Amino acid sequence: MSKVNPQPKLVPFDAARYLTDDEAVAEYMNAVLEAEDPDLLLLALGDVARARGMAQVAKDTGLGRESLYKALAPGAKPRFDTVLKVARALGVRLTAHPVEHTS
Repeated sequence: MSKVNPQPKLVPFDAARYLTDDEAVAEYMNAVLEAEDPDLLLLALGDVARARGMAQVAKDTGLGRESLYKALAPGAKPRFDTVLKVARALGVRLTAHPVEHTS
């Protein structure tokens, strides 16, 4: 009689588990910014905030923890100053670069 190996249990992907240093965070945020998707940006900021500790990020931004979760939820429309506060608390800066135009 042979034993059947059970299916391996898959865990949901969580980007926060891989955002362990400033370089990883910067690469992640740059990739997300290139996508030009506001919901993806909020999701990424939330991933980084969870990696850094949501309570600490809330404290550093002056926002309540629940307010921070709501501001970073996909579909949320946070104020731009809130996005900047969160980015600053996470140790990242949003920068601008010229866009190459194709003719």
